[in-house]
Amino acid sequence: MEDRPRNLREMLAEAKDTSELMVDLAYAALYFGDPDMADEVSELEERMSDLVQDMRAVCILAVRHPRDADGMSSVLQVISAIERIANDAVDIARIVTHRVGIPPELVAELSAAEEVSHRVLVSDGSRLAHRHLADHEMPAKMGMRVMAVRREREWITDVGGDTVLVPDDVLFLRGSPDGIVELRTLAGSPEWSPPEGPAGPRVSDLRRATNVLVEMKDLSEVAVGLAYSALVLRDESLAAEVRHLEDRLDEMKDRLEEWVLGAARERADQPGLRGLLHLSQAAEDLGDQAQQMVWIIERQEQIHPILAVALGDSDEVVVHVPVAEGSEADGRTLGDLRLNIEPGFTVLAIRRGGQYRYRPGGIVRLEPGDALIASGPDEGRERLAEICGWLLTDRDDDTAMVLEPLGSAPA
Repeated sequence: MEDRPRNLREMLAEAKDTSELMVDLAYAALYFGDPDMADEVSELEERMSDLVQDMRAVCILAVRHPRDADGMSSVLQVISAIERIANDAVDIARIVTHRVGIPPELVAELSAAEEVSHRVLVSDGSRLAHRHLADHEMPAKMGMRVMAVRREREWITDVGGDTVLVPDDVLFLRGSPDGIVELRTLAGSPEWSPPEGPAGPRVSDLRRATNVLVEMKDLSEVAVGLAYSALVLRDESLAAEVRHLEDRLDEMKDRLEEWVLGAARERADQPGLRGLLHLSQAAEDLGDQAQQMVWIIERQEQIHPILAVALGDSDEVVVHVPVAEGSEADGRTLGDLRLNIEPGFTVLAIRRGGQYRYRPGGIVRLEPGDALIASGPDEGRERLAEICGWLLTDRDDDTAMVLEPLGSAPA
């Protein structure tokens, strides 16, 4: 394992990235029915426990005066929420490791997600081996980005284009499922086919429960992404949206439990139904942790400035970009723009006329004045801003970003 970061900013950024990686891997373990991938989540939990312990110790040592306590308490609250997010990922992974099981209908529904996680082994002699990541342009060509690399017992989370891959490296990626086939070919891995659910459009309590659970997964991930964005931007309207999503997740969990109980009368494989209940509990708790993070904004508590810096420095950033009139994005659908391919961003929500639309589909056509809230790689922010009609510049204090209209000189 690589050395742990030595300062709080770096540790917070790594904890955020690690918790998100754990959630991605846990859902991927379900999708692929892969116990080894679920075991990776447990290994990352050990890393997270060390980070949390170190961060809490640093926070305590940093408080030298009572007036410092309020600001540092906001950091401790975010640390606790990140730790709980990681714990939720472990709970999801245990559905695989403990053989609780889930219905095949849910696996098929997960395969239709706009973004999936994948794990691939770099084979000796493959086109990935002994090459820089930048040589393959995975985000642009496959819509997949590498979140982490495991090399024997070492985790490499600070992955960049200059990272050289070697045989037996295990890559953990996230992106469009359409890129999986080409990715596995590059890595020299066996062919893979997505899972299929039972044939026929049978509408049942189980199908309803499955549909609700997939929506809960999406909404919980959006809630966490918006919570980080709210903290970075100190945006009370985003904090309010997170609370609204958390309320919806509570209602959906209650509805799902009713349908699972109804489905139990139709099916004999009770363990699969237990898996649905486990997943709904984890998704609902992810929403709870997102709400805990924005609580400090809603209460207008003092927010330590290190939170904005650290969360903005993580591998995957959340940005808020308006659509300018006459830009590439103006009048085009999200499907046409293919932002998940280049610059590698997923649109979490669109704000239009004071209302938010979560996880918008590819048919949504953008209009001037729309505001995109999207997550993706830090290096893709400049291109995303350009597509929306803006030039991205840094402020002098390097803690925030400024958007200038394309063609104008920065202020």
